[in-house]
Amino acid sequence: MSSSTVFSLEGQGLRLESAADIEPHLRPLQENSAVEEIRLGGNTFGVAACEALAKALESKKSLQVANLADIFTSRLTSEIPPALSALLTALLHLPLLHTVDLSDNAFGLSTQAPLVDFLSRHVPLRHLILNNNGLGPRAGALIGDALTALHAKKEAARKEPGGVDVPALETVICGRNRLENGSMEAWAKAFAAHQGVQVVKMVQNGIRQEGISLLLMDGLRHARHLRVLDLQDNTITAVGSRALADAVVAWTNLQELGVGDCLLSARGSVLLADALAKGVHSKLEALRLQYNEMDVHGLKGFAHAAKNALPALKRIEVNGNVFNEDDPSVEALRELLDERRHDAGIESDDDLAGQWGLDELSDLDDESDDEDEEDEEDEKDEKDDEEKEDDKDVPKEREEEDKLERVLEEADQAENQNVALEADPSIDELAEKLSKTNIHLKS
Repeated sequence: MSSSTVFSLEGQGLRLESAADIEPHLRPLQENSAVEEIRLGGNTFGVAACEALAKALESKKSLQVANLADIFTSRLTSEIPPALSALLTALLHLPLLHTVDLSDNAFGLSTQAPLVDFLSRHVPLRHLILNNNGLGPRAGALIGDALTALHAKKEAARKEPGGVDVPALETVICGRNRLENGSMEAWAKAFAAHQGVQVVKMVQNGIRQEGISLLLMDGLRHARHLRVLDLQDNTITAVGSRALADAVVAWTNLQELGVGDCLLSARGSVLLADALAKGVHSKLEALRLQYNEMDVHGLKGFAHAAKNALPALKRIEVNGNVFNEDDPSVEALRELLDERRHDAGIESDDDLAGQWGLDELSDLDDESDDEDEEDEEDEKDEKDDEEKEDDKDVPKEREEEDKLERVLEEADQAENQNVALEADPSIDELAEKLSKTNIHLKS
C-alpha cells in the first residue's frame, strides 16, 4: 500500500487518555477517505480515546487492514473491555476489512467478550492474528467457538443475493496464548468448519500430544488447502506424530511445515518422514524439525523423502537432534539442497541463500556421547549392585547372635517377674522365639 492509503501512529509511545488527547493525531485519518490500512501499535489508548478513534474509523469504508497490536500497555483489566468494544464495534461496519492484528494485548477470560463478539460476526474476515494475548484454555476455547460461529455467518451470507464474494477465513495465527489441551476441541471444530484455511500458526501454546491429535484428526485434517502449518514448541511425541502422519497426506498444497521443539521422538520422526515420502507434497519448500530427539533413522528417512518425493524442498532445519554431523544423511541433504539452490540461480552469498539448505548444526546430541554416558551409568550400576550384594553377605552367625541377645534379654525380664499361677502367654511366645533360632541354650 502507498503512504497515502496508510494511517500510522506506530511506535510513537503515545499515552492517549481522552478525546482531546487523540484529536490532533486523528486529523490526517479524518481527512483521508481512501485509507486502506491503519497502524496503531506501540501506543496506549484509554477508553475515551478509543471511543473518539472509533468514530473516525466507522466511516472508512475502504479500510482493509487494521493493525491494533500492542495498544493497551499498562491499562487496567477494567479499561480494556469498553475500549476494545468501541473499536471492534466500529470495525464491524467496514465491509472490506479483511485483516485484523490484535497481538500483544491482554485478552484473558475477563477481557475477551468484545473480541469473541467481533470474531463471531465479522463476515469479511480473512486473516486473524492473535499472538501473545494470554488467553488461556478457557478464553481460547471461546475464541475457537467464535470462529465456528463466524463460519455459520459466512455460509448464511453466501446464500444472500451477491453473497458469492464472501471470503473464506484463510489465515489464523494464534501463538503464545496458553491454549493447552483444554481448548483444542473448540479449535478442532473451528478448523473443521473453515476448511478453506491456508495458514495456521499456533506455536508455544502448551498443547500436549492428546490435544495435538484432536486438533489434527478432528480439525486440520479437513483443511485440504493448507499451505503453512506451524506448531513449534508444543508437545507432539510419537502419539501426536501418528496423527500428523495421517493428516499430512491430505495437505497436498503444503509449502511449509514447522514442528521444531515438539519432542516428536525417534519413532515419531520416522512416521512423519515415511508420510512425506509418499509423493504427494510436490510443493513443500521448508521443514522445521529442530530439537525433536530424532536419530539417524529419522534423518535417513527425511533425506530419502527429500531426494525422491519432495522436489521443491529447499530448506530443512534439524539442529538439536540425536546424530553426528558426519552422518552420511547430513551430507546427502546438504549436497541435494545446495544443488537445488545453484539450479535456482541463488549464489551462496545471496541475501536469499538463508532460505536454502541445512541450518547450522551447532547443538547436536551425538549418539556416541550418549553411548559413553550409558556405559558409565552401567558401570556405576554394576558397582552399586556389588556393594549391595556385599551388604547382603553379612554372616548368618551375626544375625543369630543378635537374635539370641534379644531373646535372652526378654528371658531375663521374664525371670525377674513373679511366677504365674496360670499359663502365661508371654512364656509361650518366648519359647516359640527360642525355637526359631539355630542356637541351643545350655542348661
